[in-house]
Amino acid sequence: MALLHNKFVTITGISACVPKNIIKNIDNKIFAFNDIKAFINNVGVEEMRVTDEKVCTSDLCVVAAEKLLEESGTDRNEIGILVFVSQSPDYYFLPNTACIIQDRLNLNKETLAFDVPLGCSGYIYGLNLISSYLSSGQIKKGLLLVGDTASKMPDPNDKSSSMLFGDAGSATILEYDEKSEGLFFHLATDGSGYKAIIVPDGGFRNRFSEKSLVEYTNTDGLTRTPNSLHLDGFDVFSFGISEAPKTCKKLMEHLNITNDDIDYAVFHQANKMMNEKVRKKLGLAEEKVPYSLKHFGNTSSASIPLTMVTEMRTDLQQKRNRLLLCGFGVGLSWGTTYATFNNIVVPDLMEI
Repeated sequence: MALLHNKFVTITGISACVPKNIIKNIDNKIFAFNDIKAFINNVGVEEMRVTDEKVCTSDLCVVAAEKLLEESGTDRNEIGILVFVSQSPDYYFLPNTACIIQDRLNLNKETLAFDVPLGCSGYIYGLNLISSYLSSGQIKKGLLLVGDTASKMPDPNDKSSSMLFGDAGSATILEYDEKSEGLFFHLATDGSGYKAIIVPDGGFRNRFSEKSLVEYTNTDGLTRTPNSLHLDGFDVFSFGISEAPKTCKKLMEHLNITNDDIDYAVFHQANKMMNEKVRKKLGLAEEKVPYSLKHFGNTSSASIPLTMVTEMRTDLQQKRNRLLLCGFGVGLSWGTTYATFNNIVVPDLMEI
């Protein structure tokens, strides 16, 4: 059972960056107007931020990191570990994007840096990874960069996903702190459901070929190519409303806490209908569950920190907050963390 406690670690700052380019779903010319309205009402996405072809996830994360390092007054030489969590790296196979970012941010060459290819649960897993390194006190500060340019994955003619995903990058600074109670986690995986969210072609299992770009329409009437995102909406919805509340409850029961011990619960911004079912199953008040979905869409691994920056900035800067964070999706992979945030640094949302 992956119930973990990484002691003596605190989060001291969070930032986020999105593209300036705004795509409004209501302006979509491919799908019928009634289908678009139904999608907006059910899924909750009115608009997304979308990069152009030249902008990568790393570019968004570097801008977020530069701003956070500046406003927090962090000495770059003190960063001992850099983790880049994304399913849209600069290069598909090699090298690790984290190595490139280490140089771009002018971090010390003694910095430990590596990639983690996770999506929806990526922020939770990334927090666990870095906090586990810091917990011993041998590394004092870590930089977590999490994001995706998920808008580039769906086929434009696939109405199940082309109006869903937006792009974003984030940066989080974690520090060793002997006075902190640390971060608490529950992490889980079910690889039997890997086909629920998948890009079939382009890797080593199914190499890219001319056939990878040929569109086809499946039995549900959805148009895709083998090289674009395949999203099984029913399976993903069933998974989300089942496992997300379970992981939250499991960690809460383990820590012997109730909803009264949670100031905010921030969920992966998957789908408004799905997330509302999760919220209601947990009995959480609406005001405790913020959303960034309406204006940014599903931003994959960046959705939790993006929501914190856009919807909770003032509270995070000025108050002590006890947060429950939950990510769930592609893999299938999911996880929850509970942590206390004390007047952290949160720069304004960056745009490029």
